[in-house]
Amino acid sequence: MADRKTDVVVIGSGPGGEGAAMQCAKAGKKVILVERYEKIGGGCTHWGTIPSKALRFAIFRLTESLNNPLLIDCGVKANPTIAQLTATAAKVSSQQEDMRRKFYGRNDVDVVSGHAKFINPNRIEVDDGTTIETEQVVIAVGARPYNPPDIDFDHPRIFDSDSILSMENKPHSLTIYGAGVIGCEYASMFRNLSIKINLINSRSGLLDFLDDEIADALSYHMRERGVLIRHNESYERIEPLDDGVVTHLKSGKQLKTDALLWAAGRTGNSDSLALENIGIEPDSRGYIAVNEKFQTQVENVYAVGDVIGFPSLASAAYTQGRSAGKQIVGSATEKDQRIAKEIPAGIYTSPEISCIGKTEKQLTEEKVPYEVGHSNFKHLARAQIIGQQVGMLKILFHRETLEVLGVHCFGPHASEIIHIGQAIMYQSGEANSLNYFLDSTFNYPTMAEAYRVAALNGFNRLF
Repeated sequence: MADRKTDVVVIGSGPGGEGAAMQCAKAGKKVILVERYEKIGGGCTHWGTIPSKALRFAIFRLTESLNNPLLIDCGVKANPTIAQLTATAAKVSSQQEDMRRKFYGRNDVDVVSGHAKFINPNRIEVDDGTTIETEQVVIAVGARPYNPPDIDFDHPRIFDSDSILSMENKPHSLTIYGAGVIGCEYASMFRNLSIKINLINSRSGLLDFLDDEIADALSYHMRERGVLIRHNESYERIEPLDDGVVTHLKSGKQLKTDALLWAAGRTGNSDSLALENIGIEPDSRGYIAVNEKFQTQVENVYAVGDVIGFPSLASAAYTQGRSAGKQIVGSATEKDQRIAKEIPAGIYTSPEISCIGKTEKQLTEEKVPYEVGHSNFKHLARAQIIGQQVGMLKILFHRETLEVLGVHCFGPHASEIIHIGQAIMYQSGEANSLNYFLDSTFNYPTMAEAYRVAALNGFNRLF
């Protein structure tokens, strides 16, 4: 007999688990959430999104201050350690965890500390010996950095995207292996601290899922800032030394820097759930396959968040969790499935990148008659006032219906600006139209005014 019975078991307390648990609990389901760590919130709260973005903001404030002409004239200088810059992250993580514990308490979600394993599709065992009988299960265990076995990650000069936040002393030079989202974000961050950066990319360009023009703008800006990008390269071996790390590339190059950040891929945390007991086999990277309803091949077992792979965003995980929860309680609609797929991407490079919808390449391949509207931030009064003029907003729309098909932004506050375009794209029929931007009055001066400028620019191309 099971020690406990419930309607839903959610495994993992990150954004995906939280979204699923709250959706089910608010619909009257009895929910037990199992979290393997003492702290709740998952990697997003404690060693991923929140700490890294807190570090990014600390670096931004530091560099902004040190570049202030008044402070320069006053002789103000500073050279804080990485540990000092990340000090605020612990406080933010603690605040986020406290808030989430209260959420679970208010919604009568029972949080159990321990490691969960499947006995069968309807029975979960926690490592303290407790077994839970349940009707539905949501797997939201997240992912971790991929660590190749031939690299010594215990060496004090070799880091991954989790351990980099524990770095205490700022290196003079750093090799970042992997030019995905994480690699590009850290390259921007550390370059802003005047660290010499080698960014090693196994592909021919940066972030190939982005619109080409945005990816090109990022590449140009990073090079202009002094990041050395090496495309089409792969490692032969990593040689740790007492005074640095040598990255041996298959092309014959040898790059010696003070430290190495490995940022090439992630692995789903599915390997310790005893999934073989229910007939689920993750792929070689530990990712679990799901359908459009976020169901696995086992009907009553769902999976959401980073453990299912792309797009591996905290925002996407939460939305996927809510969508799975709606499937469980029987309130899901086609619109919910659409929203769970159409997630805005937010990339926290310097400047930021954010996008939603189709790229020019996709629309061209699909033979959609589209037009482009541009707004360069250097022409916006707000960008001139805040002294951040690098960037652009790009609207892709249908030439005949004026339907907004994609919005792409590169520049300051891109991750905030994108939501205006997202709101219009989520509308149906004539409500999704370039006319909204043409006819609306935007506050002046604001960065949001870029939508009006881009819409006028695109509309003028039609005649």
